[in-house]
Order: sequence, then C-alpha cells, then structure tokens
Amino acid sequence: MRVLVVLVTLACFASAQHQALIDYLERRLQTIEDRISLWHEQTARYASELRELKQQMVSQLESLDKEKEFLRVTLDGVGTRVDRVERELDYLETQNGAQPCVDVDDKLIEQQVTLVKEKQKAKYSKLSDCSDMISSIKAMKILKRVGGPKGMWTKDTGRGSGKVYIFNGTDEDTIHEFASVQDFARSQGMSLAKNLKLPSAWKGTGHVVFNNYAYYINQCRTISPVYGLTPETVMDLAVDEEGLWAIYATRQNERYISMAKMDANTLDIEQMWDSNCPRENAEAAFIICGTLYVVYNTKQPGRSRIQCVFDINDMVTNEEASLVYFPKRYGAHSSLKYNPQEQLLYAWDDGYQILYKLVMKKKLEI
Repeated sequence: MRVLVVLVTLACFASAQHQALIDYLERRLQTIEDRISLWHEQTARYASELRELKQQMVSQLESLDKEKEFLRVTLDGVGTRVDRVERELDYLETQNGAQPCVDVDDKLIEQQVTLVKEKQKAKYSKLSDCSDMISSIKAMKILKRVGGPKGMWTKDTGRGSGKVYIFNGTDEDTIHEFASVQDFARSQGMSLAKNLKLPSAWKGTGHVVFNNYAYYINQCRTISPVYGLTPETVMDLAVDEEGLWAIYATRQNERYISMAKMDANTLDIEQMWDSNCPRENAEAAFIICGTLYVVYNTKQPGRSRIQCVFDINDMVTNEEASLVYFPKRYGAHSSLKYNPQEQLLYAWDDGYQILYKLVMKKKLEI
C-alpha cells in the first residue's frame, strides 16, 4: 500500500513538471511570434518608405533632366547669337577700315613726357622736417645666418610695429614673419616664424614692409636691373621719413640710377629724378630724408663704401658722403633696408643678417 502511494505521488509530480515546461514553451513561442510580427510590420514600413524615396528621387531626376535640357537649349541659343554678332562685326570691319590712332597715341605720349619733365624740374615738397644725413657707421652687429646667399630682411618700417620679415632668396612666394628681432635671433632657423604665402612670387631683393603691408616686385620688363652687382633686382623699394620710394634704372638712361617718390596707398608716382650715380659696380642703395645713398664694392674683399649720393634738394654732395665705409664683412650686400624709426640699416650679406647703427648729422651743418 505504501509503494502504491509513492508511485502515485511521483506520477503527479512528473505531470506537474511536464505542464510547467509546456507553459514555458508556449510563452516563448508567443514571444517569438510577437517579435516576428513586429519585424514584419517594420519591414513593411521600411519597404514603403524606400518606395516613397525612390519615387521622390525619380521625380527629382526627371526634373533635373528637364532643367538640363532647358539649359542646353538656352546655351545653344546664346552660342547662335554670339556667332551672329561675330559675323556682323566681321562684316562691319570689312566695310569700315580701322581708324588710325597713331596721332592720338603720340599726343598722349607727348603729354606724359611733358608731365614727367615738369615733375623732374619741380622742387620736391617735403612731408617731414627731416634734414639728417649719414656721418658714419657706428657699429655692425651680425645677428645670425639663415637662408641663401641672397635675400632681404627688414622690420616693418611703419610706426608701432616690431615684427620682422624674411624674404629668403630672389624668386619665392612665402615670407617668414617673426614677432620681434629677439624672436628671430633665438629661433632655430625659421622654427618660430609665421609663414605668409603671397599671391605671386617676388623677384629680386627690392622689397619693403610698410605699415603692415608688403610691397614687393613681381616682374618689370621695361626697366633695367638697378644694380650692376645684383642683377636679380630690377627695382629697389625703400622707405624713409618721407614715405615710400622706388630706386630703378630705365633703358633710356640705363647707365645711371633713378629714383621716384610714390604714394604708398595708390602706388602712383608723385615725382621722379635722374641721379648721376652709375649702376656699374653698385651693390645696393637706400634713402634717408630724401637723399639717395648708393653703395659700391671696393677692390678690397668684403669692403664696401658709399661712393655716390644724390639729394633731391641739392643739399648733399658726393664729396661729403664718400668717406663713409662699411666694416669688413663676408661678401657683398644683396639688400640694404633703412628703418627711419631706429636709424638702423638691415643688411643681407651672403646669408648673414646684419644690423648697422648709423651716426647722423644735419645737412645744414656741412
């Protein structure tokens, strides 16, 4: 009797476990069915959205094709009109010969030549009361050596700026800007520089930076190289107490150096002068208080001197300035830039960046 009860109890327990398993499986199947149903709904919705997107894209492509065809027809019409105008112009030129314009050009040239001569004869009206001239070169400081044998370096010659600019080479398009002379001196090469890319490459070494603007020579085909020993420089720009100047040599007067006062804003020529300073054997030049100083190479290696001076108001003569010698250096100057705020010359000599301290005196003391 006891065995039978045990067997019945075990059978009931097994039946309960079996029912629980069936219930669990039914719940799992129901969950799977619900997920499959949700997936079907999402798939149907995505398919519907894709069909709508496809229809929109087809519609937009059809619209673009129509616009493309319209533009093609319009351009064909414009081309036809241009061809018609060209044919009409050709016909008019065959019926009416070109009118002579030589007389007009000659008159215009005569007026320009007359204007230039009048500007050369007129006395220059100074913008400042500067009357200094060089007495001697007090000291030379070799700051460092960076870059190639020819180049130009300068501080911004306007007031209130301490930035230094390096034009390395004679045919490049990137300027190296330093925050100060001290930053340039302690920099390893150009590591502390900010690189400024110009719209076009510069030519030669005749550039200046004035009031945060870089003035550089791009190309000049109508003038000669201004210095006999620096053939890459066809024009040399300079800044002094009066403003912006151009130092150059024309083909008509190519043996000698000329100079012109320029408007720094418009680059218009205000007045021009032909000096008696020869180009031959000239290294570089600069302007102080309206006086042109031309530096020539001597027979002694590494020695240069100011050998020719031209003052726009005839207050300085060659004899008075030709005793100024530069200290002995490595090679020849490829550029000399005067800073009127400091009365310093920034020189580039065979890759060395040099500063010259000038001693000045009054022109009227002579």
